[in-house]
Amino acid sequence: MNTAITEKINLARQHTVGDILRRSTARDPNKLAICCGNIEWTYSEFDNICNQLGHGLIAKGIKLGDRVAILSRNSHSFAAFRFALARIGAVLVPINFMLNATEINFILKSSGSKILAVGPEFTEVASNAMALGTDVKLTIALPGENTPASQDADYDFNTLISENNTSIVAGLDDSLLAQIVYTSGTESLPKGAMLTHGAILWQYMSCIIDGEMAKTDVMLHALPLYHCAQLDVFLGPAIYLGMTNTITGQASPDNILSLLEKHQITSFFAPPSVWIALLRSPLFDKTNFQKLTKGYYGASIMPVEILKEMQDRLPQVALWNLYGQTEIAPLATVLKPEDQFRKAGSAGIATLNVETRVVDDQMLDVKLGEVGEIVHRSPQLLSGYYNDPDRTEIAFEGGWFHSGDLATIDEEGHITVVDRKKDMINTGGENVASREVEECIYLLPEISEVAVIGLPHPRWIETVTAVIVLKDGAEKTEASIIDHCKVHLASFKAPTKVIFRKNLPKNPSGKLLKRELREQHATEAS
Repeated sequence: MNTAITEKINLARQHTVGDILRRSTARDPNKLAICCGNIEWTYSEFDNICNQLGHGLIAKGIKLGDRVAILSRNSHSFAAFRFALARIGAVLVPINFMLNATEINFILKSSGSKILAVGPEFTEVASNAMALGTDVKLTIALPGENTPASQDADYDFNTLISENNTSIVAGLDDSLLAQIVYTSGTESLPKGAMLTHGAILWQYMSCIIDGEMAKTDVMLHALPLYHCAQLDVFLGPAIYLGMTNTITGQASPDNILSLLEKHQITSFFAPPSVWIALLRSPLFDKTNFQKLTKGYYGASIMPVEILKEMQDRLPQVALWNLYGQTEIAPLATVLKPEDQFRKAGSAGIATLNVETRVVDDQMLDVKLGEVGEIVHRSPQLLSGYYNDPDRTEIAFEGGWFHSGDLATIDEEGHITVVDRKKDMINTGGENVASREVEECIYLLPEISEVAVIGLPHPRWIETVTAVIVLKDGAEKTEASIIDHCKVHLASFKAPTKVIFRKNLPKNPSGKLLKRELREQHATEAS
């Protein structure tokens, strides 16, 4: 077959993240797609804006494969950038807005981002990050939910939008890179997980089928879109199906409760810490939840007592527990509504397009109830860590992706996560690598030894805790150590609790026993 015919066939078969919006628009152009603050876009309007934005980016020199970073709270403009970039074949690099300038600079330099789009609250930290040296050629100011775009950028969102409304069909292949999402994982430096259009779209199907999503759902997106959970487990599938979507950049309990009622939301996702905050809000019992029928949670284990309370106070809401990680785009397993109490605490079974095992160090399946590492095979998986072949090879050892999470598996195939293999801490839905915090604390000359662990917390599920042995004769206060960490790390990574000890528990070979530390101090952070 000649090249010309092959190109025509490939164009006719094109199926990328940028195409799903156009197809939903063709099915239902006048349906409300995006509601954010005072902005309301139908699917036709949203599709046109993404086309205009795509043409505007091309006019500024963005080419196929160029990386574009976004540092912003949730907004209509964030959603438009997501689909415009996918449509022109540029690569999205979402940045956690809780990071400091040094951490943001690392991601900008590592990814080689050419453009940085910045929400109105983050112009100063973005400027400080770029002052450290990057490949960024121009900046774009994004408007927020109810806030105009900053004037401190090369262009703003509205002026960048081209008058060219023509549809962009770029002849893309689903094997092309769609996004690089940086995850701390278990290492001291973030890793850029490379996800193709195909990987993301396979994951969308898993979410739709096992999350029992429907076109008639009305979804609220309140958790950060820089995180792949909200971006790719919920916003992407919602646009794929043609749902109506309310987007907010303010995840406070009062705002969420107000939006749930005002927009008659039927479907909502939040980590357990946010669900707990909603239950504790004085506005909870004054809110009309009659339309809310689907509730999703993930990022950490939901306490059984909270599940019981949710059942009592939201009896019409069916619940799904979603487990996964950035590298699998990110959904891996699902615990469905009928199993919430029968398998309480479980992460469920592998989702539609994922094959999951729990294995020992020799890659043999563990016996029922024994602890092993979760490994996956799936078309949803990353295609590697950006510019990091060594860590990519380690992650795919044996032809399976190694999650780094420890778990047990029962006779029905349900997986229960029991530990993080490299002592990852999950606080309020954010991942914190203990090693990174330890290295920061070791900068203090008074420190002899330190172990950073996650301890149970009634609101944040886990809180970062530093267990410290001081050098003989040295003195240091809890406040001074916490303040030191806040200078060098994002605030959510800094310890909220410091425990001083004379020694740290170790096994006969000298290995630090963090599990023992967690058991000994389990009640101290609450």
